[in-house]
Amino acid sequence: MRLTVIGTGYLGAVHAACMADIGHDVLGVDVDTEKIAALTEGRPPFYEPGFDEVLTRALASGRLRFGTSLREAAVHGEVHFICVGTPQQAGSHAADLRYVDAVVDGLVPHLPASCLVVGKSTVPVGTTARLTARIAGLVPTGVRADMAWNPEFLREGFAVEDTLRPDRIVVGTVGRESDVTLRRLYAPMLDAGVPYIGTDPSTAELVKVAANSFLATKISFINAMAEVCDAAGADVVTLANALGHDTRIGRRFLNAGLGFGGGCLPKDIRAFTARARELGVGPAVAFLDQVDEINERQRTRTVELARQLAGGDLTNRRVTVLGATFKPNSDDVRDSPALAVAAALHRQGADIRVHDPEGTANARRAHPELRCEDDLLTACQGAELVLHLTEWEQYRELDPVKLARVVRTPVVVDARNALPHDEWRAAGWTVKALGRPAPAAARPGKPLRATIASPAVEADHTNLLSPALPTGRA
Repeated sequence: MRLTVIGTGYLGAVHAACMADIGHDVLGVDVDTEKIAALTEGRPPFYEPGFDEVLTRALASGRLRFGTSLREAAVHGEVHFICVGTPQQAGSHAADLRYVDAVVDGLVPHLPASCLVVGKSTVPVGTTARLTARIAGLVPTGVRADMAWNPEFLREGFAVEDTLRPDRIVVGTVGRESDVTLRRLYAPMLDAGVPYIGTDPSTAELVKVAANSFLATKISFINAMAEVCDAAGADVVTLANALGHDTRIGRRFLNAGLGFGGGCLPKDIRAFTARARELGVGPAVAFLDQVDEINERQRTRTVELARQLAGGDLTNRRVTVLGATFKPNSDDVRDSPALAVAAALHRQGADIRVHDPEGTANARRAHPELRCEDDLLTACQGAELVLHLTEWEQYRELDPVKLARVVRTPVVVDARNALPHDEWRAAGWTVKALGRPAPAAARPGKPLRATIASPAVEADHTNLLSPALPTGRA
């Protein structure tokens, strides 16, 4: 089939390449000429594991190309996917739909033949109905443009897998013809056994925001329990493990830590609450305000823990932040909890060094006031406090014995509860984490103490980490 994918961010670029990879003739469209040039040359404009291989393969097949013209897209496509962003409105929790509307306004008047317009962006319930009326006023005489909604469920870091082998495909249509078209389009996935859920557009729109809200609630719930554990002297990881054995609850995403961020989850739950209030059912989702508040409080609690470990004053204290992206296996720093904590510590006077395997360049652009290091050892050199804020595999596999020789003071805050604490403590580190009590023998508080490596050891810091571990982005 001939498809257009309008908007080539994480969602659109991956969707375009994957649809071409399974045999469709795809035109990707974006107003960002630099991004289009990069994609045309096979250069991914973002880091996403496996995407470069799919992009290269799709371009080589001749079934994928990119451009900037909606008029060209109108002529090319039988099915047009809307994959543009829906950010939070300035000064409001509501979603900003100007980019979705701009696609409809720029595409529909140029349609030469009947087609299907399919939204994939995350939108407030009722958007399909509103756009259907908008399309009716723009479509040329004699042309029929149907509207459907097919929400995305991509996880950054797993976007290719989630596109080619999704957990489910949800499609909201009005007529049978649109449903048949989308079943044909996704036939390779359906033949592989992927569940297909056909429903009305409003339900399809709600599936995405409801899924994100449930996930956010689960994360904030265990973080709230971490706060209770800190007050009661209990262990949130053991608590989560015990809860996870209950099949009604499950263990996934029941990990206490710094909380969620990124360009989707926070703004999506806020937009959901705003839309519910518009519909007159605000009280039904009022709990999401608490979910959001708990999530933000984890950042504040992490900053406060760091300040306490610094003796109450962070001024000129060397602090290394491990992680800049909002999650591992991505270079996305939008609403990154790690960078939010780093920036807050900087405002309190700390001398910050930030490292991330993939997100350093984006972190520099987002927070030029922070010193971002491409080399992990350089970032850790002379640190009086290390904060583990993004759970990259590289950090979980660090050798704490060797790293202790690089830092000035072996104290780490594991804000993701992902490091092997016993190993780090055995290597001489003081380990602190939200919701985790210190071992009984170590519970009396100790101030930061300097343990400067000898000059001979310090000079040999190139071998302080496992040889298999990269120290920065290649």
